[in-house]
Amino acid sequence: MTQKPLYILVHPEDNVAIVVNSGGLPPGTEFECGLVLTDFVPQGHKVALADLDEGASIIRYGQVIGTAARPVRRGAWIEESLVRLPQAPDLDTLPLATAVPPDAPALEGYSFEGYRNPDGTVGTKNVLGISISVQCVAGVMDFAIERIKKELLPKYPNVDDVVALNHTYGCGVAINAPGAAVPIRTLQNLARNPNLGGAVMVVGLGCEKLQPERLLPAGVEPSIVTLQDERHQGFGDMVASILEMADRRLAQLNERRRETCPASDLVVGLQCGGSDAFSGVTANPALGYAADLLVRAGATVMFSEVTEVRDAIHLLTPRAIDEETGRALIREMRWYDDYLETGSADRSANPTPGNKKGGLANVVEKALGSIAKSGTSPIAGVLSPGERATRKGLLYAATPASDFICGTLQLASGCNIEVFTTGRGTPYGLAMAPVIKVATRTELASRWHDLIDVDAGRIATGEATIEDVGWELFRLILEVASGKKQTWADHWGLRNALTLFNPAPVT
Repeated sequence: MTQKPLYILVHPEDNVAIVVNSGGLPPGTEFECGLVLTDFVPQGHKVALADLDEGASIIRYGQVIGTAARPVRRGAWIEESLVRLPQAPDLDTLPLATAVPPDAPALEGYSFEGYRNPDGTVGTKNVLGISISVQCVAGVMDFAIERIKKELLPKYPNVDDVVALNHTYGCGVAINAPGAAVPIRTLQNLARNPNLGGAVMVVGLGCEKLQPERLLPAGVEPSIVTLQDERHQGFGDMVASILEMADRRLAQLNERRRETCPASDLVVGLQCGGSDAFSGVTANPALGYAADLLVRAGATVMFSEVTEVRDAIHLLTPRAIDEETGRALIREMRWYDDYLETGSADRSANPTPGNKKGGLANVVEKALGSIAKSGTSPIAGVLSPGERATRKGLLYAATPASDFICGTLQLASGCNIEVFTTGRGTPYGLAMAPVIKVATRTELASRWHDLIDVDAGRIATGEATIEDVGWELFRLILEVASGKKQTWADHWGLRNALTLFNPAPVT
């Protein structure tokens, strides 16, 4: 059946809309409202709903996403080159805690089956993680992990996996530079992720700047293998020491059992990648609705990606629970502004070519769609990159927009499950935590039927509402956290490497 011409208007003040139809629509297409296309408009791209003079504001989400580079006729395709990038919001004049949403009614009675840890956190997986203190030992670690999985893991059926916390840090770095605090605390907190069950084990070389002891929390009995230790007579001894250490910890993890835990023990990371113009009207709002449900259930929810928040920060600081939290949001935006300037870059470096092909003209439009993941709850706290979450509610965890760096930092902040929305598609996955993938378009969900977990594209065609998909996501999060359902990424064993954010100098 041929689908009738459809477009999505987000806000009544918008003077552009996006085309819904797969494959786009040709010139001469007439919509039910009487709008006639003067150009071919690809799926997800913007069509002018009114004549626009040069310099006129282009409005989407009820916000100015740019100005017209030249006159635009009603019904024309507003492609990327027609949209001039506006100035970013001034960080010195933002309203702070002026529109704090009221607390929504508590959502009670929801639980999941998780692994409770001695520190009170709860895992959604039971994974042995082994940290390294320096990249020099990564090859040995990979060799040992292969042996552990083949020889030891089958003896411990209650352990889900063994993961090397490999990275490219540890030596040849300015270890005491201010920016070095970011990768170091990230590595320290990765080892404390709830899904690792409190295991803190490190394999080091011995001569590195980042000594293994710095990765151990205070009061924890050292569990370190140092390859340069004189007791090791060759490579075989090194590997044997790692296997011996792993065997002891696997035996401990194997004693753990899932138990019923309240939904408030969830720490959910929210991400988007391969975004398109549908992200802000289907998948991200649905995820935002689910985020509100999680907050009402007492959970911790983290949204991130500084460059995909910066141009919408004026919509977030009023939601900060107090002025201190609002100032913390501004602090992270300003830090990243300075970081980009130091690298002779600016916010125009985002979005990607794929984002633009999917209809996103610039970073302003992308940011307005990105923040929809945050829902409508008050922003209860702000985390610097790699900082561990210690409170409940909606948190802003500052990270770069890079999918794999953001994922690594959210794991360090303590997320035990992640939800990832995508319009263009990505096979992204994490070894340490389940990743639920949500498609913005039904076309992608159908084509990637064995990679996408939830189709939010039904919202665009009217087959489902944001509320419908939001509840679907909420329930799926509980099922995946309980081990009752497996994500496609876990089914195929798709694992992105841990990727540290290191703003400090490399020597």
